[in-house]
Amino acid sequence: MSTQEAKYRAERKLLDLVKISPNANPPVCKIMDYGKYKFDMSKREKEAKKNQKTSELKEVRLSMTIEQHDVETKAKNARKFLAAGDKVKVSIRMRGRQQTHAILGIGVMNDFYAQCEELANLEKRPAAEGREIIMILVPKGSGTKSAEPQGAQPPRPPAPQGAQPVPVRNGGPQGQGAPAARPPGQQGAPTARPPGQQMPARPPAQQGAQPPRPSAPHNSQSGGNSRPPNTK
Repeated sequence: MSTQEAKYRAERKLLDLVKISPNANPPVCKIMDYGKYKFDMSKREKEAKKNQKTSELKEVRLSMTIEQHDVETKAKNARKFLAAGDKVKVSIRMRGRQQTHAILGIGVMNDFYAQCEELANLEKRPAAEGREIIMILVPKGSGTKSAEPQGAQPPRPPAPQGAQPVPVRNGGPQGQGAPAARPPGQQGAPTARPPGQQMPARPPAQQGAQPPRPSAPHNSQSGGNSRPPNTK
């Protein structure tokens, strides 16, 4: 259909001729009420914005010397924010010498997270940033994986099947002469020597050492107390 004929049909129906794909060859057009189309599109956008839920970032402030009851109260407020779909930023402001004991503040953060763990994932684990310790919680189901809290250790891998423990004798595996470290309190206790080990050789005598003096021979004929033999 030619362009002139398409315009004529649109004018007869009191409608507009709108290009749908102007770059196509030939271009694709549609006869429609363009004003009503724009009104419907704006109405759909308003409904989409109305139904869309925006999450806010709420903040909860703690302290390193906070009492347990206050922690429970603030954790209750944080659970309300998380249930409403908002993120929660937990912060601790360190003052003075508290900066040298940041590990205590991280312990308070971990205790706070343990009370909100049912509704929250750990987006950012507690860490010291300048004079503040910051942790961010997000509601569960938001698609964010929970990070491991600081101080948590990964589980140890299971021992392979069929492995037998190596017998230990005298502080080392069987057949080796490695001495064992003595536990505290037994520093002076002697260690049993494993079989087959020779005693260490004694060091040679030091130069300049004098040998012991020989005892003087006993002379029965000398001395003032000895009696002369009887002569007739």
